[in-house]
Amino acid sequence: MATSKVGSIGEYIREQRTRAKISLRQLADVSGISNPYLSQIERGLRKPSAEILQQIAKGLRISAEALYVQAGILEDREADTDVMAAVRADLLLTERQKQVLLDIYASFLKENEATGATGTGFADAAAPDDRPAPAPPEPHESHGKEEVG
Repeated sequence: MATSKVGSIGEYIREQRTRAKISLRQLADVSGISNPYLSQIERGLRKPSAEILQQIAKGLRISAEALYVQAGILEDREADTDVMAAVRADLLLTERQKQVLLDIYASFLKENEATGATGTGFADAAAPDDRPAPAPPEPHESHGKEEVG
């Protein structure tokens, strides 16, 4: 039912705001939405438009698409990989930086799909395993003498 979706978008916004450690008033100020209206959205009393969701997303520095999906405006796409979720959740990146990283990542996935490449190769070689780390190189002591090679 739509009412539960409205409540869930408000709960989701409140959760994101709490994670970002900003007050309702601060979010209202940065997103250009009145404090009472934002409060009603969070409590599930109002259904925000796509435009309002975009303003809230900008204020929270999260993907507007994530809010659209949560609100039922967009269909949920394929499940995010851990990489995609981490990029989207990173509060230190701007929306533009997140989108660029996601675009690059998607191009790598598409390239691997086209060539039939899988997680074998460099990624596996770089993965941690049970082997001990190589010992650091011993410091080179020249004692003021230059080596000629």
